[in-house]
Amino acid sequence: MSTVPASARDRLVAAAFDLFDVRGFDETTVDDIARAAGVGRTTFFRHFGSKEAVIFPEHDELLARIAARLDAGDADSRDSAVTEAARLVLRYYVGEGDRARIRYRLISSVPVLKTREIASIRQYQSLFARALSGWTADDPDAVLRAELLASAIVTAHNHVLRRWLRGEVDDPEDAFGHAMSVVLEPVTQAGGETTVVVVRTGAAPDQVAAAVQRALRSS
Repeated sequence: MSTVPASARDRLVAAAFDLFDVRGFDETTVDDIARAAGVGRTTFFRHFGSKEAVIFPEHDELLARIAARLDAGDADSRDSAVTEAARLVLRYYVGEGDRARIRYRLISSVPVLKTREIASIRQYQSLFARALSGWTADDPDAVLRAELLASAIVTAHNHVLRRWLRGEVDDPEDAFGHAMSVVLEPVTQAGGETTVVVVRTGAAPDQVAAAVQRALRSS
């Protein structure tokens, strides 16, 4: 069976990761990558604006996919929308296998790549915060709550992904599901319809019960 030849872009990404893994990031030039991929320097810059960009080849596509999933959500489907949107990123990186591990090692040792990763994380977090605040626009603290929850979602994703990259998690899907349940549980409880407040009072228990019933009927 014949196979479809890899595109120039795919060859550039593959060559870059191979060279970075063997030689190191700083020791590999754009010309080295282009030569290994069988293309010219101009072709490299047609696909990537810099050597750093080739480390995150699908970043813009992932952002678009996350935005589309969040745009399809609403206040009622908030938990599933944010969980599925974050899971898109997890599945992409897990699907990369060894390439994701090479990226992790490079980011851990190359400051310019760490800076770029931080900027990318902020973009992801901004998407979640924008969606979350839009779903609770009538809440005066909507923006603050959205930013806090967006930060927690991204933190949960990165926690699970990095544990998988270090070989500490065998089933990242299950670990991510648990992490998101931790993130969303306190928010769900805070948004429930019933709040119980315990106070000291000299009233008899039946008087307290009657007062609570009256308050519930009037709410």
